[in-house]
Amino acid sequence: MTAKLTGTGAPPGRAAYRGRAMTWLSTVFARNTSAVNWARGVMFLDIALVPLVVFAAIGHDEYLLSAVFGAVFVVLIDPGGAMRGRVVRMAVFAVIGAGLTALAFGLAGVAWGWLVLAAFVVVLLGGLAAVRGMHAVVAATLLNVWFIVALSLAVEIHQQPRIHNHIWAQVLAWAGGAALWIAVAAVWWLIRGRRDAPQPVAEIPGDTSPRKLTPPVLVFAGIRAVAIAGSVALAFGLGLSHADWLPIATMVAVKPTLAQSTLNATQRVVGAVLGAVAAALLLLIPANESGARLLSINHALEVLAIVLLVHAVAIRLWNYAFYTATVAAAVLILEDLVQPSTYTAEGERVLWTLVGAAIGVLVMLLAGLLTRRTTRS
Repeated sequence: MTAKLTGTGAPPGRAAYRGRAMTWLSTVFARNTSAVNWARGVMFLDIALVPLVVFAAIGHDEYLLSAVFGAVFVVLIDPGGAMRGRVVRMAVFAVIGAGLTALAFGLAGVAWGWLVLAAFVVVLLGGLAAVRGMHAVVAATLLNVWFIVALSLAVEIHQQPRIHNHIWAQVLAWAGGAALWIAVAAVWWLIRGRRDAPQPVAEIPGDTSPRKLTPPVLVFAGIRAVAIAGSVALAFGLGLSHADWLPIATMVAVKPTLAQSTLNATQRVVGAVLGAVAAALLLLIPANESGARLLSINHALEVLAIVLLVHAVAIRLWNYAFYTATVAAAVLILEDLVQPSTYTAEGERVLWTLVGAAIGVLVMLLAGLLTRRTTRS
């Protein structure tokens, strides 16, 4: 007996699987060419260059990431509208971020159980921010991301005795980055004749209407907090080398709300892996360098990370997978520059990123099951 073949000579099942794979890839990497916003990217570059030049001049690159995140995240949550309301919202966000910065860097060197507990509480509270509207959900998610990044950076710096890290300096760096955008917004408001300004990032949800804390929201917030706390436990409790990338990848992969589509979640995972691989390859450049050459390469990588973030800001709606990849690559480069890399270290970082992404996928699948069950009932 001979099996029936398709016109290409391949079994029917193989052709179908190939077609589904191509359809999936084309959907994940579909591009909206009209959504590129280079003006926003240039705006970000103008802001990010200030802390880059300042910390490069004083020789304390370990504070650069705090300042950049403070500036970028305040831009993202800027609600637009009347200047007074904008300043209040941005100032509250900056103060909470400064508190989380102090907590994250204060936990460096303590028992890993405290790191897990802190991550669980912070992420859980962030998930409950839905009661304040979708804009609060975005703000809380950004603060969650920063706390995990800051916690990983704090542990990484603590393991480097040659780096003298100061908690108050990290807090000032975050606050300074946030204050930088608030000052720019105030100056632009005066130039515009004190008129209300539009929201800088229009695609960020601006809804601030209160919502009920429904059981699905509570359940998802708890699952999300457990997943990220679990990844923190794996990273720091087992003492895995360079496993600080694991909770960062989990945070990137997990959906911030139950309403996000499967496609959006898939693009997050794909982007996280692509970004990690790109960062790993770039961080091999200074692996065997030292002295003045190492310093110059690190400065070049800092500039490259800023350029990657510029592209991320510009292509936010062009394709979400590439956006996530550029953000992940930039963040991981900046976070990793405090420690020279080796070939083994880069392989470990990619491995832990894949593990973190896998944890995120499992959480998203569980959230999808809970959503479907709630819809049927």
